Amino acid sequence: MKLLTHNMLTSHVKGVTKGYPLLIKATEVKVNEVDFNPKFICRMLPKLEWSALVQAAEGLGHLHDLPTALVPDYESNEDFLKNVHRVLLEVEVIEGCLQCPESGREFPISRGVPNMLLNEDEV
Repeated sequence: MKLLTHNMLTSHVKGVTKGYPLLIKATEVKVNEVDFNPKFICRMLPKLEWSALVQAAEGLGHLHDLPTALVPDYESNEDFLKNVHRVLLEVEVIEGCLQCPESGREFPISRGVPNMLLNEDEV
């Protein structure tokens, strides 16, 4: 699971009002090189919850010089875009789980795929 995916996932367990951001408990993390596409990163940045991305990257030990706040004129800052690219698209959680911050419910991550399916009593 890439951190781009993590940034968009939330817990939908019945009764949960604060299911975002999910906590990452990783047992295996890999970094795989991906071609740099600055236009894609620029289009994705306004859609991200920046603080959740920074928290997730820091928790995995892959912060890569990301600032705590989004850089104002990021479109022209190639170094910043490359750091964001690395964190969003190259850091991947292979095994572990995501944990709901309110209920503690864990969602397994297996072979890079998070299983967000709920049990019948959780819907």
